[in-house]
Amino acid sequence: MQVIEVMIKDVKTARVTDSVKEAAQTMKKENIGALIVVGGSGEAVGIITERDIVIDVVAEATDPETIKVGDIMSEKLITISPEASLEEAADIMTEHDIKRLPVIYQGALVGIVSASDLITYEKKLIEKLSKLFALSPVRKIGG
Repeated sequence: MQVIEVMIKDVKTARVTDSVKEAAQTMKKENIGALIVVGGSGEAVGIITERDIVIDVVAEATDPETIKVGDIMSEKLITISPEASLEEAADIMTEHDIKRLPVIYQGALVGIVSASDLITYEKKLIEKLSKLFALSPVRKIGG
């Protein structure tokens, strides 16, 4: 199965110039833990997570209205292609110790896939296969 089949296509974003408070409010409203950060031309340039906000703003007791997303975002954006397999996505997440991968196609942000998306897909697959095994009669071997 490919990333395109499980990725979220409606990617929530923040601008580099947005305040951290605005980003946090968007995360709260959308019930998500990260935003892809886009530059002036709309290109993906980073990611900001709940953890970034807690460690770089809350723990430092800085004002989330004055700190900009661009000041605390992770700039090393690790991405994946929509044609990549789910196994490749899991391998990249494990290798880089990350939970979210922006999906980029021909330089454009087209989706995001998270570890939760992979787990949800796997759970559905296991449930489907368990029904198959539950319906199959047990055969006697050698008799």
